[in-house]
Amino acid sequence: MLDRLYPYVVRIAAALFALLFLTPVFWMLSLSLTPEGGSLFAGGFNVSFDNYKTVLSRAPIFGWMGNSLVVSAVTTALVLLLASMAAYSFSRIRFPGSKVLFVLFLSAMMIPGEATLIPLYLLMRDVDLLGTRVSLILPAIAGPMGIFILKQFFDGLPKDLEEAARIDGAGFFKIWYRIFLPLSRPALAALGIFTFIGSWNDYVWPLISISDKAYMTITLGLPMFQSSYNQEYALPMTANALAAIPVLIVFLIFQKQIIKGIAFTGGKEM
Repeated sequence: MLDRLYPYVVRIAAALFALLFLTPVFWMLSLSLTPEGGSLFAGGFNVSFDNYKTVLSRAPIFGWMGNSLVVSAVTTALVLLLASMAAYSFSRIRFPGSKVLFVLFLSAMMIPGEATLIPLYLLMRDVDLLGTRVSLILPAIAGPMGIFILKQFFDGLPKDLEEAARIDGAGFFKIWYRIFLPLSRPALAALGIFTFIGSWNDYVWPLISISDKAYMTITLGLPMFQSSYNQEYALPMTANALAAIPVLIVFLIFQKQIIKGIAFTGGKEM
């Protein structure tokens, strides 16, 4: 009896948890669609897009989102490129000190990001990159987490594929590009989504490094906009709803790849 009820209990519990976590999203959307000084359900289902028109006329939301999109997309592309190359090197190329160097990379994961803010600020100032989009991208492309995830995946790939490619005359670069990258799409997709969302939501480092309003990201622009409407709820929630749209779209499109990437990270399945 319990065995038959277990799948239904799990599904009901999952649905309840999903509803719980989606409640803030529904509340944000309902406030953004509520007419100013009115109610969403007053006299029926009363939907108004006036809040969106007001926000877009008072704040350069699309400009902030464009800056965030450029920074996040370039950061994600560079992370996938560099992390996959480094992971392939640690996984398949034996060179003196490779194990020690990999341990040093992993030890960097234990350093909190706040501890690197001052050195990063001084470094970007010394190379005259402070206040540019490049200063937002460079510090994010050297994360050890991506190297660790992809190395674990590469370690699980059959060595017969690599040996067969070597017999055909393929070198390290061709094996990485033609064999390892196509087979690691689930892990790359998961890493790419996590990197994109992390870069999109980054607030502390852009706050420190960016002073020009032309380079402001959405995470910097929203607090500035919200501070002008401390006594209101609808307009800030509308701005947040607009800012959340790109991330939600990316997640909805690649949600299957995220699940597969998490499941395949250890390289146990092919």
